[in-house]
Amino acid sequence: MTAPRVEITDIQDGFAKEGYICNAHIATAIFLARNLDKPILVEGPPGVGKTELAKATSEYLNLELIRLQCYEGLDEAKALYEWKYGKQLLYTQVLKEKLGDLMEGAQGLAASMDRLHEFDDTFFSEEFLEPRALLKSLWSEDGSVLLIDEIDKSDDEFEAFLLELLSEYQITVPELGTIKAKSSPIVFLTSNNTREIGDALKRRCIHLYIPFPDADLETRIITARVPEVEEGLRKQLVSFVQNLRDLELKKVPAVSETIDWARTLVLLHAKELDSEMVRNTLNV
Repeated sequence: MTAPRVEITDIQDGFAKEGYICNAHIATAIFLARNLDKPILVEGPPGVGKTELAKATSEYLNLELIRLQCYEGLDEAKALYEWKYGKQLLYTQVLKEKLGDLMEGAQGLAASMDRLHEFDDTFFSEEFLEPRALLKSLWSEDGSVLLIDEIDKSDDEFEAFLLELLSEYQITVPELGTIKAKSSPIVFLTSNNTREIGDALKRRCIHLYIPFPDADLETRIITARVPEVEEGLRKQLVSFVQNLRDLELKKVPAVSETIDWARTLVLLHAKELDSEMVRNTLNV
């Protein structure tokens, strides 16, 4: 049976039900990522909803969200897997206790070593593997949304390590060989542009830039996220924030901060955004 065709507007409507208001540009990127089976590199200033986009996608598709937070010094071992050393140690102790029984009947050193090698294969098997975010996403039976957050905080070496995952949805573990995804994850990589992302990684991704929203879109976002705000106050709030972003400020207010401010005004039972209310709540 052929799956029903999903339109761009269907994605927008579905995301809206999850509280994420997106324009056609964002919805198109989601549509293409799913149909072309490609990751999405989401760039833009902090607080415009890059991370929330991945969360909304997982809720919209009812898939598990698996998040890898990047930072300086992140390496393969922390992102992919580690061995359960405690379990391996316990296994070694049991093996030592049973060594005499295992070697019984072995003819010569070569035969004894062959028997030990059989247990060495077990020692480095999936049973002793502790999966981290990347491996969890490949092992997921039903698929997942993999969020590689703030990739710009990692280094070039980690980017290079990701290339196999992003292009083939597989990774290579030296002791186990190549592990392919059971169901291809939907991958989001976010960047705040603190450094330039490498071309090799960019080529493997659909690129999506999310700017600060215009007044109409931000009004819709506030309406969806903080519906208790009265219409007049909502217009004042959005207008004030939009004007702030036009100024040459060191740090302009993010959408997430507009939402927090709206919630604060609701808690204070504010009716209008006068100068006193601004002074008392602008630090939220």
